[in-house]
Amino acid sequence: MSVVSAVKRANPAVVSIVITKDVPVLEQYYDNNSSFHDFFGGGLFGGFNFQIPQYRENGTEKKEVGGGSGFLVSQDGLIITNKHVVEDPNAEYTVFLGNGSEDKYEAKVLARDPVLDIAVLKIEGTEDFPFLEFDDSDHLELGQSVIAIGNALGEFRNSVSVGVVSGLSRSIVAGDGRGGSEQLDEVVQTDAAINPGNSGGPLLDLQGKVIGVNVAVANGSQNIGFALPVNLLKGVIESVQKDGKIVRPFLGVRFVPVTKELKEANKLSVDYGVLIIRGENRTELPIVPGSPADKAGLEENDIILEADGQKLDETRSLPTLLRKKNVGDTLKLKILHKGSEKELDVKLEAIPE
Repeated sequence: MSVVSAVKRANPAVVSIVITKDVPVLEQYYDNNSSFHDFFGGGLFGGFNFQIPQYRENGTEKKEVGGGSGFLVSQDGLIITNKHVVEDPNAEYTVFLGNGSEDKYEAKVLARDPVLDIAVLKIEGTEDFPFLEFDDSDHLELGQSVIAIGNALGEFRNSVSVGVVSGLSRSIVAGDGRGGSEQLDEVVQTDAAINPGNSGGPLLDLQGKVIGVNVAVANGSQNIGFALPVNLLKGVIESVQKDGKIVRPFLGVRFVPVTKELKEANKLSVDYGVLIIRGENRTELPIVPGSPADKAGLEENDIILEADGQKLDETRSLPTLLRKKNVGDTLKLKILHKGSEKELDVKLEAIPE
């Protein structure tokens, strides 16, 4: 399928998200009791009546404060976008479809993912909505052609850019533009133009199927954008459809990655895995009481070497493996406990609310 055909197929299900909020209305006034004249007296400025403008709040007004992108994933109006696009609980979110009409829908935020930069919205309509299908992001290849669609700069709806898969399984620290940041693992790198406002839009293959969610762009660079692989979304959607919220499994340990430097500094016997350790504060326990890790018998200073047979090192992190599991799944761990290797089965539970 050509780029044009893929865009025609996908475009109706790509949405623009407009963020509005009640903001203060400031009015200017002049204080006739200003101390300016009193301060200077009638000397140098004698004969002149200076008034200093003042400002005060006079109610509020609804104002557009931002925008983003998203895409429909079900005919009943479920929409995927980035969590940072809809993170303000006091804002209102309006959705415009990509069919060229000016029809707008008030969107309700159903769930914000506690782990990934993903959120699920819901709109209501009298007819079935168009929606996008998912491809298998585990089978992406370097150089594969991709298409990004989104609300570029929060102004140009359903803008299309084309590029290739430039990298796979990247790890980046993404900022939200407001001082916050988060670690993103196994993201897809692309040279398709991704701009502010494109966040939450789909990254598509030439079949018009979703292979990723546009999530970040490298500041100070050209043609370096990143997308969350779509396979991470499948459990999110199933969870919302089943439970009305995003349910994530957790292990319940605090840890640091074991590196060569950490091994040498602490005379450890291995230079990979994760070391279970308490935080800087006394309240930051190494293992959450009553958690799956606690029930399985994990202890402080244990080193988790493998999870489900996969070695934990700089190319494969424990959080990444956990994201692929569901609540109720069993995670098989190989650990180093007081110098001896042992294996444990841990039954994962939902992150406490």
